[in-house]
Amino acid sequence: MRTFLVIGGSGKTGRRVVERLGGAGHEARSASRRSPATPFDWSDAATHAAAVAGAEGVFLTVAGQDPANAERVAGFLDTAAGHGVGHAVLLSARAVEFHPQGALAAVEQAVAAAPLSHTILRPSWFAQNFTEAFLAPDDDGVVSAPTGDGREPFIDLEDLAEVAATVLTRGEPKGTIALSGSEALSFGEAVGVLAQAGGRPLRFEAADPAGYRAALEGELPAEYVAWRMAMFDAIRDGRDAYLSDGVERVLGRPARSFRAWAAGG
Repeated sequence: MRTFLVIGGSGKTGRRVVERLGGAGHEARSASRRSPATPFDWSDAATHAAAVAGAEGVFLTVAGQDPANAERVAGFLDTAAGHGVGHAVLLSARAVEFHPQGALAAVEQAVAAAPLSHTILRPSWFAQNFTEAFLAPDDDGVVSAPTGDGREPFIDLEDLAEVAATVLTRGEPKGTIALSGSEALSFGEAVGVLAQAGGRPLRFEAADPAGYRAALEGELPAEYVAWRMAMFDAIRDGRDAYLSDGVERVLGRPARSFRAWAAGG
């Protein structure tokens, strides 16, 4: 049995990676601020050495768009390498292409410069954002976002987790892997698919970009707002509609379509 550290192991992606690793017979050590077994806090370096001790690989998720994240990740990976970790897998996002000066792009650079081998995963938007995150329909069955008719090749998180676990246990391929689902849908089409699959009335309302930004600015840090709006802008103008073949390259099979995911297939 091999041991792997999964930072953010209770989150949407992390818990699925933990399940994949455990199902393959490995010890998947789930680490987070609230974990009683493996407490881990990016901002508290005193938690890092104990979390990583004995692990041969680590899966990294870094919450938010804090400009301090890159320095924290660099320090942690130095610690990890000193404890014999051989490979790090970072969950990034394909959207760094549209916000190249942002905090997550700086984290990618820190991982690439670390003294151990690495793989950076750049997925498209998650299909599960419609069921487990901020795109979930409101009480009136409405999904609203400033994407217009732009298309996005939503990826099933089960595919992403399988890729992450596979790369982590193999220690390769190294470098950056772009991932997406097998079809690009507009948000209106995606909500229509969800409505049909769930047998309930849902609808998409295209939000005004300026108004949406103003609402975010009243609630969230400036860097996070810039990141979120860069993603929406890229969808709206068609830059994020392209498909990526990372799932098939790593797993040897096509990525699941949004329709198959919504239908439970």
